[in-house]
Amino acid sequence: MTTNYSSKEYLELVDRYWRAADYVSVGQLYLKDNPLLDRPLVPTDVKVHPIGHWGTISGQNFIYAHLNRVINKYDLDMFYIEGPGHGGQVMVSNSYLDGSYTETYPEITQDKAGMQKLFKRFSFPGGVASHADPKTPGSIHEGGELGYSLLHGAGAILDNPNLIAATVIGDGEAETGPLATSWQVNKFINPINDGTVLPILNLNGFKISNPTVLSRMSHEELTNYFKGLGWNPHFVEGTDPKELHVKMADELDSIIEEIMAIRENAVKNNDESRPAWPMLVFRAPKGWGGPKEWDGDMIEGSFRAHQIPIPVDQNHTEHLDSLVSWLKSYKPEELFDENGALLDDIKAIIPDKDHRMSSNPVTNGGKLSKPLILPDPADFEFKTDHGTEDGSDMTELGKYIKAVFELNKDNKNFRGWGPDESLSNKLSAVFEETNRQWLEPIHEGSDALLAPHGRMIDSMLSEHMDEGMLEAYTLTGRHGFFASYESFLRVVDSMLTQHFKWLRNSHEETPWREDVPSLNIISTSTAFQQDHNGYSHQDPGIVTHLAEKKTKYIREYFPADANTLIAAFDKSLQTKQVINLIVASKHPRLQWYSAAEAKELVNNGLKIIDWASNVPEGEEPDVVFASAGSEPNLESLAAISILRKQAPSLKIRYVNVVDLLKLKKDDPRGLSDAEFDAYFTKDKPVIFAFHGYVDILKDIFFDRHNHNLHLHGYKEEGDITTPFDMRVRNELDRFHLVKDALEVVPGVSEKYATVLQDMDLLLQKHHDYIRSEGDDIEEVRTWKWDLD
Repeated sequence: MTTNYSSKEYLELVDRYWRAADYVSVGQLYLKDNPLLDRPLVPTDVKVHPIGHWGTISGQNFIYAHLNRVINKYDLDMFYIEGPGHGGQVMVSNSYLDGSYTETYPEITQDKAGMQKLFKRFSFPGGVASHADPKTPGSIHEGGELGYSLLHGAGAILDNPNLIAATVIGDGEAETGPLATSWQVNKFINPINDGTVLPILNLNGFKISNPTVLSRMSHEELTNYFKGLGWNPHFVEGTDPKELHVKMADELDSIIEEIMAIRENAVKNNDESRPAWPMLVFRAPKGWGGPKEWDGDMIEGSFRAHQIPIPVDQNHTEHLDSLVSWLKSYKPEELFDENGALLDDIKAIIPDKDHRMSSNPVTNGGKLSKPLILPDPADFEFKTDHGTEDGSDMTELGKYIKAVFELNKDNKNFRGWGPDESLSNKLSAVFEETNRQWLEPIHEGSDALLAPHGRMIDSMLSEHMDEGMLEAYTLTGRHGFFASYESFLRVVDSMLTQHFKWLRNSHEETPWREDVPSLNIISTSTAFQQDHNGYSHQDPGIVTHLAEKKTKYIREYFPADANTLIAAFDKSLQTKQVINLIVASKHPRLQWYSAAEAKELVNNGLKIIDWASNVPEGEEPDVVFASAGSEPNLESLAAISILRKQAPSLKIRYVNVVDLLKLKKDDPRGLSDAEFDAYFTKDKPVIFAFHGYVDILKDIFFDRHNHNLHLHGYKEEGDITTPFDMRVRNELDRFHLVKDALEVVPGVSEKYATVLQDMDLLLQKHHDYIRSEGDDIEEVRTWKWDLD
């Protein structure tokens, strides 16, 4: 028998499902026992501290119920993204009703005992969070930090042509900068190769204590606003559930049929022009269906519905009768049987198996992930004889990435992102294989490397968009990278924090989630090579920011040349469940290590560079030079060459560090004390040249034997100046390193007093020359590694 999905009878079932979701959602806020109110409610049935957000819940449950309906009607591949903050009951309640929560957590049974456990564990010690964190089936978006829901929806549907990401956006969330920018994602979604992100603006009118901007715009103004952004807005507005069920059913049918028509036309006619994708504006009261007022103040339809609308808890029970009345208003006897199971006729309208949004396979993307086909880094070796040839590290990496695109062309599981910087960051080789995906008009002559389909998304100057789409792309099982100017990675450092938290939580607390491909970040255009952008572009703070996290989930690579960069990137593409930060140079500079040396450096994390050291076998050095980073490597080797020529009695060991966090004692991969001492000794002076702020090195060495540490890194000194002067200003240059070594090794400074004087003279010469000529002195410009 054919089902009439728009009949009064079917919509009555949708209404009952919605009421069941609301009942379970309210119960999670307040109750820890007596879930079906089988007996009078007593104080011990109620939580001591009810925590959660009611205002967004009922409207989202309504949306969810109607999305289930269209999934059934049109046999859709759809999942749900919950953008409004802290509305965690929505996805918990709906996954509980459809059975997927019990499949994930068998102890949370679909009966009275299971419902009691479900209610108690919400926002409760040892339980689950008040937002859709990794413990929630069906979630790839936590929503703890607002602004990224639409980006996550868009990232998920790339290369998934049948998938629809039903993305609910809170109208408070819509006021954030990232979300306001996110409306532009429709310019990057290909109607043939990619899926559909369906924005659903949950316009309930209020934030925590203020009205929302969009909610005060008229219907006409909203229509013009979204049409101007390239969307085709549909509206469902009102307060009467009976009327809104009919309106919602009609409007969602129109939306789905519009999506299907867009796709059919695109495939049939090979039409890759940007369509006006549909979106939905859903306007219903905040706190819908809850208390109308309290103590003379309006609740439903006001900001007061945002969190806990009735002041009831275990120690304040004078209004228990109001809570009971609210719960009973959903008529639980029409929803659940006496054992607490959802009634069969309601169950019948729930999508089955993987059609349930909370069980969609993409929401546990590690299960779908396939390893990349990777080229051999040795095939891209930059041939060099230790510091005698110039090359651009990022240019060489571009050739390797081009090959990754080629090898995975059919798999369509690798993408790259950049905020209009891929060419600036010297990745031009990738565009020999792919274009930048762009669905807007392309003008011959003025435009380049744009096409409706491509593996790079690089035509939107938004770090938020790049980071957010990459996050979702990896969470749904695919691989990618994001390359950006170093200083502006700070724009998304809170996003990286949220992603780190997701990785940690999902790995340690939700064993049912499979590990996902890592998030790969290339930090380039670094502080020490900002020739013309000046002080505003000089900030390596992303290094410190990520190193503060649990380093089990963080890798920080500091390749000193092209071969090491390629090896680090190759290794990063093979990892899972971590954030890889690769700090890379893009400017032509001396190349140092063979492909074999680079592989050893990356695999071991660090290496004593024998050809730069002069310590006789079996003896200890007088001083250890160490570096992490391209410019620190260059300056350390330049300093060593000066010392080996002008202070030949000094025994020098040079250690190049690539995988910085392996130095940390508390890192799961960290060196033992004995291994650490084999590199850095127990007490000899260590001259460490570092790409970032040096406090991280102080923390690393604090836990080790050797505290004879002399650090050179970024000291917040900068300006529009020459590259070498940036190092001089921060005392990361070769001349300061030489002086430091001669001053900290006992008994050496007097012996080599003339060398110290020479260093001061060279620093003064540098100072005067750059202010006269605007370029670095010849001793720096033309220097190459040469001990003769």
